[in-house]
Amino acid sequence: MTEIKSSPKDYRSGFIALVGRPNVGKSTLVNKLVGEKVAITSPIAQTTRNRLKAILTTPKAQFVMVDTPGIHKPHHLLGERLVKSARSAIGQVDAVLLLLEACFLPGKGDQYIVNILKQYNLPVLVVLNKWDLVSKDDYFNREEAYKSLLKELDWPIYKCSAFKGIGTKQLIEDLVNFLPKGPYLYPPDMVSDQPEKLLLAELIREQVLYNTREEIPHSVAVTIDRMEEIVSRSIKKKSEGCMAILATIYVERKSQKGILIGKGGEMLKSIGKASRLQMQNLIAGPIYLEIFVKVAPNWRSKPSSLSFLGYEEDK
Repeated sequence: MTEIKSSPKDYRSGFIALVGRPNVGKSTLVNKLVGEKVAITSPIAQTTRNRLKAILTTPKAQFVMVDTPGIHKPHHLLGERLVKSARSAIGQVDAVLLLLEACFLPGKGDQYIVNILKQYNLPVLVVLNKWDLVSKDDYFNREEAYKSLLKELDWPIYKCSAFKGIGTKQLIEDLVNFLPKGPYLYPPDMVSDQPEKLLLAELIREQVLYNTREEIPHSVAVTIDRMEEIVSRSIKKKSEGCMAILATIYVERKSQKGILIGKGGEMLKSIGKASRLQMQNLIAGPIYLEIFVKVAPNWRSKPSSLSFLGYEEDK
C-alpha cells in the first residue's frame, strides 16, 4: 500500500457527493475537475452505475468526489439499487454538489432531490450546469425559476458548464471552505480509487452507449474476465509487452446480442477498437482486447445476476 505523506499545515480534506437527476453532467464535471477521465460519460441517461470516487488534490485541500448514479424513478431491481446507492452516499459526505440542468426549467425530479437533501444537515452547493446552453434572453427567467425551486434555502448557486469548464474554478475555490481541516485521505498523485478492472469494464460500456440503439444501453453490463501481460520471447524488457484483456458484454435478449455484434461483426469491432484506444490511455501501453457477448435474461431484476455483475446492494 502506498504511504500517504504528511499534508501541509491547516490543510483541508473531505468527501463531496455529486447528486442530481440522470444525465445532468455529474461525470463530466468530475472529469473536468480532476483533469483526467475517471468516469465514463454519454448522452444516455443513467450512465453512472457505480459510486465512483475521484480525487482532486490542490495546495489547499484534497477533494474526494463521489460520483453517484442519477436519482430517478426505478423500473427494475438494478434501478432500485442505483437510487439507494445515491441516497446512501449523501449520508456519508461532508458536502454536496447538487447539479441541475440549467438548459431546462426545473421539474418534479429536481424538487424531489431538493426535498431529499433538505433532510440532511449538510452544506449544499448548487451547480446550474449547461448554463452555456441557456439563451441570453432567458438568463433572468431561468435563474429566477431555480431560485424559486430553492426558496428559503441558503445554498449558494454557481452557473457552470462542466463540458467547457466555465465556472468550475470558482466552484472549487469556494468548496474548500466547506471541508473540515484534515490530512491527505489518499496519496496526492491518486485520481481514482476504482480497481483497474472496473475502470476498463466501464470504458467498454461507454462505447456500447455511444454506438448502439436506445434499447441496448440500459440492458448492458460488462465484466473483465482476465488480464494478462504477454511478452514476446524476442523482447527482453517486460514493459515492452502487450496487455491481453478478455471481456464479456452481457445483454438481456438474443436480439440485443445480434445488434451488439452487428452485420459481419462490424458493430463489435467498432466497440472493441474504440475501447482499446481508451484503455491504452489508462494502461499506457499496447492492448490486445477480445470481447464476447452473452445473453443473461432479465439480469437487471435478478439479485444473483446483479451480485455476479458487481452491483451489490448497499447495506
